[in-house]
Amino acid sequence: MLRRLDLTTATADYRRVLPRAKVDVHAAVASVTPIVEGVARRGYPAAREATLKFDGVDVPEPRVPAAAVSAALTALDPAVRDALAESIRRARIGHEPQRRSDHTTQVVPGGTVTEKWVPVERVGLYVPGGLAVYPSSVVMNVVPAQVAGVDSIAVFSPAQQEFGGLPHPTILAACALLGVEEVYAIGGAQAIALAAYGDFALGIEPVDVITGPGNVYVAAAKRLVRGIVGIDAEAGPTEIAILADSTADPVHVAADLISQAEHDTLAASVLVTDSPELADAVDIEIARQVALTKHLERVTTALSGEQSATVLVRDLEQGLRVVDAYAAEHLEVIAADARKWAGRVRNAGCVFVGAHSPVSLGDYCAGSNHVLPTGCTARHASGLSVQSFLKGVHLVEYTEQALAEAAPFVLALSAAEDLPAHGAAVSARLAAAAASAQSPSA
Repeated sequence: MLRRLDLTTATADYRRVLPRAKVDVHAAVASVTPIVEGVARRGYPAAREATLKFDGVDVPEPRVPAAAVSAALTALDPAVRDALAESIRRARIGHEPQRRSDHTTQVVPGGTVTEKWVPVERVGLYVPGGLAVYPSSVVMNVVPAQVAGVDSIAVFSPAQQEFGGLPHPTILAACALLGVEEVYAIGGAQAIALAAYGDFALGIEPVDVITGPGNVYVAAAKRLVRGIVGIDAEAGPTEIAILADSTADPVHVAADLISQAEHDTLAASVLVTDSPELADAVDIEIARQVALTKHLERVTTALSGEQSATVLVRDLEQGLRVVDAYAAEHLEVIAADARKWAGRVRNAGCVFVGAHSPVSLGDYCAGSNHVLPTGCTARHASGLSVQSFLKGVHLVEYTEQALAEAAPFVLALSAAEDLPAHGAAVSARLAAAAASAQSPSA
């Protein structure tokens, strides 16, 4: 049974009262700083020590042999292979339109600005391997990078003692299906540091961008290397919010809340509804379905935690304001005229519209991306996309005449900012052009 939070008479700042997992990335930074700094100074030997200490696995050589990657695909359950292949196919379809075209704008006659979209050269894609195995995260990270045109892709995933110090074989099989040949058996903060700094002695080149979800220590390591490399986000525990009215099926709602709760004990499951009758029915269904779930203890802890609740609202108008304040990673809208309400949502990582679009569809094969902003960051951040791997570069091209026409403005502004050399850079060109025009050979 979810705890109840009644906001039907509330006028307060919803962000302050809504349930949220407490994750202290700042505190984790202190723990991972020695690891990251060690890898920056000593390279893989420092990462190897951290892997042995925290994962209990000694990995002398981090790069996974090509034979192990191909063998994992050969041994993969055919049904799982088919599912991954379909997930890849749909992800490519969903991401292809995100590619951006170069565009040239004539600002003035003889003066143009071109915005050119350039893929980053090399990326490090992190695939977690803690409470569960996530081959779907391989798909969600690799596909947009490939569609963007990234030249060099390296996947980092924790070494697993039960698999001889290699990442989980399903992770390796997904890499094989996607044609990724550079895979490293290393996880945690040490993986993020190795991706950022590399190890030239082992031929591990540093990357330009790191993406992919992970635990709080991975998030802390990303915070430390941000600026040295680009990152997608500091991912926190997963979240689902469901905006529902009395037309929603409580069986579906309960199942979806439970589906996110099985990720992690800190996972957040939040129902926002104007129907107390639905809330009561969902509680009954949660009790029934949780008793049947495999990860009973994990799910129960998540659903009973302070981060999960049923939030009662006056109507869907208020409900919309509440879910916008919550800014969920995943938001389901299950209501009469769901498309209308979903279209008005401003803050969410991904919105799932109607009774037949559950979050788990998006996790695997909707064609969308499941690497999404958490912890209220959907108010300002987007999910992983092709754009995450592209840089916009401006090309400025002016003729001599166009520069001359702009010169008075440049000179006035450079003088106003007390940067006379800026103006001189333009004046020198005008003087040269004038001299050239007056010379007998002109």
